[in-house]
Amino acid sequence: MNKFTIDNEYGYKNYSYLRKVLNGALKHEKVTNAMFSVIFVDEETIKNINRDYRGLDRVTDVISFAFEDNGKMVYNNVRLLGEIYICIPRMIEQSKEYGHSEKRELSFLAVHGLLHLLGYDHMKKEDEEVMFAKQELILDEQNIKR
Repeated sequence: MNKFTIDNEYGYKNYSYLRKVLNGALKHEKVTNAMFSVIFVDEETIKNINRDYRGLDRVTDVISFAFEDNGKMVYNNVRLLGEIYICIPRMIEQSKEYGHSEKRELSFLAVHGLLHLLGYDHMKKEDEEVMFAKQELILDEQNIKR
């Protein structure tokens, strides 16, 4: 059984669907017995995280900290995947920029962050193609369209 928490530091209200989306992503990736956190934050918080941990002094939309980067972390037979930080103001701004719903954008960012926790990356073009195709497939399975 998978377990994750959603820590709503920002106070965002419209995310009741997100558990279903993330559970669908975990099922799609055949992940069981895993734990992770999703944290909603403001622009200042994510900018500070981005600066302190990535050396980039700017606001971003999502940052993931994968606990398994150096091997699998298991406690009581549960994988500890990590943390996903999502900047809610940036998510809202991007949903408007891209012309789709906040539900679509928040789901995209959460799935994107989860795939990073599972070891996917997009540093190389071929890796980006794999990761982004997976994101779209997972969102399509949940009927979350652009």
